[in-house]
Amino acid sequence: MRAVEITSFGGPEVLKLGERPVPQPGAGEVLIRVRASGINRPDVLQRLGHYAPPPGTSDLPGLEVAGVVESGDAAAMAAAGVRIGDRVCALVAGGGYAEWCVAPVVQCLPVPEGFSDVEAASLPETFFTVWSNVFDRGRLQAGETLLVQGGTSGIGVTAIQLARAFGAVVIATAGSDDKCAACLALGAHHAINYKSQDFVAEVKSVTQGRGVDVVLDMVGGDYVAREVECLAEDGRIVIIAVQGGVKSGFNAGLVLRRRLTITGSTLRPRPVAFKGAIALALRAQVWPLLAAGKVRPVIHSTFAAADACQAHALMESNQHIGKIVLTW
Repeated sequence: MRAVEITSFGGPEVLKLGERPVPQPGAGEVLIRVRASGINRPDVLQRLGHYAPPPGTSDLPGLEVAGVVESGDAAAMAAAGVRIGDRVCALVAGGGYAEWCVAPVVQCLPVPEGFSDVEAASLPETFFTVWSNVFDRGRLQAGETLLVQGGTSGIGVTAIQLARAFGAVVIATAGSDDKCAACLALGAHHAINYKSQDFVAEVKSVTQGRGVDVVLDMVGGDYVAREVECLAEDGRIVIIAVQGGVKSGFNAGLVLRRRLTITGSTLRPRPVAFKGAIALALRAQVWPLLAAGKVRPVIHSTFAAADACQAHALMESNQHIGKIVLTW
């Protein structure tokens, strides 16, 4: 099969189309004939040598795919209601940049009615991540306020739409006026240009000094201290990436007095059973919203798999709004 390989650690140019054996599904797994592969920030980190795949996982990048089930563990498929020939999208721990990919059957979800393979491939990584961190770990409730840092990223466009759909007030940050406009169009109630505005002051202004209940943070570093200033009593910060650095200093007195929570998680190394539980929640609570058009995929660009290097260059430029997807 054709696959996009990381030939050495470095810039986008190290991604090359190569040949690999077709993987074989094991217990609890299915083999998917991949039609489209989503691109995510962890793929870039892996290419740079900063994010190794979990032990036992394919060294090929790629955390989400969409395609057709070709074979698999019959008993596991029957238990999950998955059949050969079904169109599915799946979250995987690696190996997604290939014409064939193995996935745990419990991490597969049906392609929503009317969705293309490209649209379906854009769903798993961001929807699993947002559900796990905003709703499970962050405990966002209807009527609360969510601050999304980086509202036009793949994670951001998903978080804005899901939080709005479940009755939260959404504030998003973005790096340009055009991107702020895109956040508002997706359903954010307020958008802050972090390059020209102080997001702490703006958050306090739009919340009349109360602050937000949950912050979804993809920056880390010195942002954490500023986010502590943004939180309402009993507020929660959920860190899912550290693009701004791993070291943070913050006012611990505010944490004590306001009973704040600072937490975080990474999804890739979590057990299959944990991810399978998220898949069940998504199928029950989010997939109907996708089918009804109340939440939609946001696709910025598609690239042929042979042009994966160009797709990575676009992601690193931060000029995109929404998802970037490879096609096979």
